Amino acid sequence: MRALVDLLSYADLVVELVNTRDPAVDALRDLDTLRELLLIRPHLMGRVSHRDLEAMRQLRQNLRAVFEAASDGDHDRAADGVNQLLLRHPIHPLLSNHDGRNWHLHLIEDGSVPDRYAAGAAMGLGLVIGTRGFRALGVCDADNCDNILLAEDVRKTRRYCSIECRKRSSGQ
Repeated sequence: MRALVDLLSYADLVVELVNTRDPAVDALRDLDTLRELLLIRPHLMGRVSHRDLEAMRQLRQNLRAVFEAASDGDHDRAADGVNQLLLRHPIHPLLSNHDGRNWHLHLIEDGSVPDRYAAGAAMGLGLVIGTRGFRALGVCDADNCDNILLAEDVRKTRRYCSIECRKRSSGQ
């Protein structure tokens, strides 16, 4: 079970990347902001170029489209989006026991930064959908917020990406 939780954590990459998109200020505007994003997973660090930045922006659009499709109830389109990413960025698991932890699955750290990020994000998202269903994927309901969210417990409907958005929407 612990291995599944570790692999599900790769879905956090999706939220971190997609939520860099803000109509007012793009938080993925240059190489420095890309490097800052990569700090969430040190194994993703590496040399990045403007080509990598553009690839990450494209990945962000592709992942956002999955969430929009899921929110619209178009599960076939959402699944197709994840499947396209999985085909384009194959996943190569590897057993690892680093940092004194028991053996667990990791992804091979080959390829470009965008390819490694995309493989992890697509795998994590696929696992979330497979274990929690499409209801786990959401887009924030707050006005003037475009963020996505992952519900931990799909029995409880999560409509907002943060407490701030929930309070703002309820007038608190």
